[in-house]
Amino acid sequence: MDGVTYKAIEATRVVKCMLPQDEYIDASTVLKSFVGPWYQSLEDPAKAQEAALLDLLKSYRATEYGSSHSAQSISSIAQYQANFPIVNYKALQPYFKQVREGNFKAFLPEAPETWVMTRGSTGKQSKVIPATPTHLRQIYLCGARAIVHFAMRKENFDVLTGNILNLNFPSSVHTLTQDGKELRYGYSSGTYARLNPELSQVSLLPRQEDIDALGSGIGRADWEKRFELAYQQGLDKNVTATMGVTPVILGFAKYLQHRYGKKPKDIWKFQALFCTSVPKIHFRYGPILHKYFGQAPIVEMYTATEGVFGQQYDDLPYITPNYDSYLFEVDIGKEIKMLHDLKRGEWGRLIVSSCMLPRYDIGDMVESAGKNHFRIFGRRNTQTLLEHRLYRLFLGWML
Repeated sequence: MDGVTYKAIEATRVVKCMLPQDEYIDASTVLKSFVGPWYQSLEDPAKAQEAALLDLLKSYRATEYGSSHSAQSISSIAQYQANFPIVNYKALQPYFKQVREGNFKAFLPEAPETWVMTRGSTGKQSKVIPATPTHLRQIYLCGARAIVHFAMRKENFDVLTGNILNLNFPSSVHTLTQDGKELRYGYSSGTYARLNPELSQVSLLPRQEDIDALGSGIGRADWEKRFELAYQQGLDKNVTATMGVTPVILGFAKYLQHRYGKKPKDIWKFQALFCTSVPKIHFRYGPILHKYFGQAPIVEMYTATEGVFGQQYDDLPYITPNYDSYLFEVDIGKEIKMLHDLKRGEWGRLIVSSCMLPRYDIGDMVESAGKNHFRIFGRRNTQTLLEHRLYRLFLGWML
């Protein structure tokens, strides 16, 4: 058995642990279960989006909110757009309040398993949203795609069989009352890691429970404790990748340089860096990340508390949407277009529909680079829009 074959088999053992089933599945089926539906959706995005909507409508029809917007009689994207309004986080607060009071059917098709919070990138206050079992399964499935696709595309299965540095935020921060019971909740990245125990046991290092034990703060001293934990636990381990919020990954590298005079590349052999949560990752962070981590490929992921919406498909610095799992629209100012219908260079405000959130204005700006390649270039605010217009004015010829 050659080395590549052995690593592929070992990789599928790891990935199988992330699947919500116990029966035996052959190696090829395991890997394709993560990326196959995504690949198929890219062959015909319009068809995939129609199919995604029909699946979403099954959830919406089970809610009072969906019934009030005639979800039962909708069978097309045009009807969906005509009946369901575009909503933002503020508009959903009355419905989330009903969910916390015990009436989850007011807005959700199933009771939430937990609640999760954002890092507060939209302002001073974090958004807090419910997370249903279906939403969590979707997070795990789509979240694994960047890693599995990278391993298959590069025929590099080391990235699957080694340890992945866990630099996530704490998952236990605040409490809320749901249906008369007090629940603890925290940042979405840490929560999603903690609630996927199979992945945590197989490859994430440190375990999320160990991170949570250090406390819920996010100041400099708090992060230094987490960085030290990751360093000490990873010293004698085969660390092949890191995944998380890009500035945190960079912060870890700078901590090691300052504290020990070493760069991560001096300690581990990284196969890839899976980076999320900020715009222009390759251009703004790429050079300095390579300085600390070596020439490991940077794989961009478009993740949020609300979902895992896309990941890098090839070596180009863009993301490609998960058309099979979410519905994507874009408000370009004069009209609403489907994301896949954007022409190269067109841009606007992204609207996503998920198993929990119908026509949700997530607050991000997206631009098409053509052929199902997109860049998320920032939050919708005056500064972002001004920067983007200047960027297009001076560099638009590069699009």
